[in-house]
Amino acid sequence: MKRYLLVILCLVLGCGICFAQSERKSVRRGNRQFKKEQYAGAEIDYKKALVADSTSVAADYNLGNNYYRMENYSEADRYYKACIDSLAKGAHGADAFHNMGNSLLKQRNWQGAIEAYKNALRRKPDDQETKANLAYAQKMLENEQQNGGGGGNNDQNQDQNQNQDQNQDQNQDQNQNQDQNQDQKNDQDQQNQNNDQNDQNKDQQQQQGQQPNITPQAAQQMLQAIQAQEDKTQDKVKKEKAAKLKSKQKEKNW
Repeated sequence: MKRYLLVILCLVLGCGICFAQSERKSVRRGNRQFKKEQYAGAEIDYKKALVADSTSVAADYNLGNNYYRMENYSEADRYYKACIDSLAKGAHGADAFHNMGNSLLKQRNWQGAIEAYKNALRRKPDDQETKANLAYAQKMLENEQQNGGGGGNNDQNQDQNQNQDQNQDQNQDQNQNQDQNQDQKNDQDQQNQNNDQNDQNKDQQQQQGQQPNITPQAAQQMLQAIQAQEDKTQDKVKKEKAAKLKSKQKEKNW
């Protein structure tokens, strides 16, 4: 009978060792996936570790971190809570409470985040990052209380301010486009004006360069008229000279 009990005990211990080895291997594989930012694969390996050992603190904690990176904060919070009691007294207690505070902060659970950060600082008082996160959570809780619990109002105000900024940017873009269009129109008007001036100058040059067309008959008539006028003038001059000469002769002969 004792021999049978010994065999059973050996089998139980052997199975326990096998499950422990499987759990550690799965956790290590999950860690490698996590470092490569392959979070879906890491999730599978960590859950395999929990199948091998449902009390695996490492698997719970790493799953919490993995879900946090996947931005599934509610699941991250659930796995942090599953292992927090086991880690609270150990070397990783401060880190566990700090990460839990971050998950609660993402869920806008200001009070829960404050308590988690305080627990982290009780275990690591000089952690500056935890102090900064605690101050932020306290400020957000204070703002929410001052607004009558209207944390959503802050979001609405931020959205409204963002929309106003976007509208202002759009108006500036429209004004800039209008200015550009006006400048282009002015440039086009100036170019058209220059073209009109150039056309006028060309017309003037063409007009100045053109000579009047005179037929041969008209030219002959003009010459004849000029010659007739010249002959008339010559006759007049000869008559005046003759009159003066006659007068002088009379005077000389007396």
